[in-house]
Amino acid sequence: MGNNWSDRRVVVTGLGVASSLGNDAATLWQNIVAGKCGIDRVSAFDISAYDCQIAAEVKNFDPTPAFPSNKEIRRTDRFTHFGVYAGWGALKDSGLDLNTANLDEIGVFLGSGIGGLHTLEEQHTILTSKGPGRVSPFMIPMLILNMASGLFSLYYRLRGPNFATCSACATATHAIGEAWAILKRGDAQVMFAGGTEATVVPMGMSGFAAMKAMSTRNDAPQKSSRPFDRDRDGFVMGEGAAVVVLEELNHARKRGARIYCELVGYGNTADANHMTAPHPEGEGAIRAMKMALRHASMATDQIDYVNAHATSTPVGDICETRALKNLFGSHARKLAISSTKGATGHMLGAAGGIETVLCCKAIESQVLPPTINLDNPDPECDLDYIPHTAREQRFNTFMNNSFGFGGHNAVVVGRRFTG
Repeated sequence: MGNNWSDRRVVVTGLGVASSLGNDAATLWQNIVAGKCGIDRVSAFDISAYDCQIAAEVKNFDPTPAFPSNKEIRRTDRFTHFGVYAGWGALKDSGLDLNTANLDEIGVFLGSGIGGLHTLEEQHTILTSKGPGRVSPFMIPMLILNMASGLFSLYYRLRGPNFATCSACATATHAIGEAWAILKRGDAQVMFAGGTEATVVPMGMSGFAAMKAMSTRNDAPQKSSRPFDRDRDGFVMGEGAAVVVLEELNHARKRGARIYCELVGYGNTADANHMTAPHPEGEGAIRAMKMALRHASMATDQIDYVNAHATSTPVGDICETRALKNLFGSHARKLAISSTKGATGHMLGAAGGIETVLCCKAIESQVLPPTINLDNPDPECDLDYIPHTAREQRFNTFMNNSFGFGGHNAVVVGRRFTG
């Protein structure tokens, strides 16, 4: 392995998910390609008094196989359950043998936008109804958003670099990008990276609804999230987690790993524009995309597919379209673009993780995922968004965009692995 940053190549060798459309990458991909939607009426609690009554919940979820004991499950929040489970799924998928691996060289960057919101809500109720003496001694470790990352490394004895990113909807893409940089620097051989979120709880649903950020199309859950569509009225909350195994190429080759694709670029910028609104012309997004392309030593016309951040909000989808047109120029019309949030909902801190997983599956199968519910295209969103149905298409490169509240922009670029 050379000493130069650019000599080191990073490949994706494992995928793990917990999502409304399946709790492994293969099932998720099958449902995405079939144009299915994971959004329905909220079942976790009585939603009848809420403005937004729909979400993409993870159903039939059992974290048991990923955890050392049921006691550990009881002592951890749902966001940790999702994160550890997705990490376990990625480990299984990668074929990595932890009994023979150097665990000092394996790290974990598993972020969350909000962390243990369910625990916060539950323990606050106990505090106000029963007093401070009844609050759980596990409240703080259940609540803090680094715990999914910390506990996954603890359960699987992974002693390499470990931290949790928190940048709202850009969280998981930042985790993946920063993990990529760690491997490029030579500070680890393998990194588990992604995000996890569990905010389909009363506080989460009411807080986002109060911002008027969420769709209120309660009578048609399956049609509620409609990126780039003229009739979109806000995002729909999703929950779950996604983790990818990133590996230094020689390390992956030595163990004969199956390689999904190579990650080649990462961009990270700030809008410095508004607390929650993106820059109107997508200026920060453009700089993040440019940075990722620069790392990848790629020109704009070498990108074939973009998995757009597009969350189905009135402003955001237009801003991203403008940014793509501005950066890609005439090539913008040749790009295949889709937003998979119509299917998965917006998984907040896990969104960039699930979308990276989908990019990896897309490049593996040479099929592009669709933008569902794009019935009436917005005149200001007039690019090729792969409406309704998946598309078989030969392609070599992808870009995955994630933009978060606070003006955070994160972009990763990948390409088909050709040896």
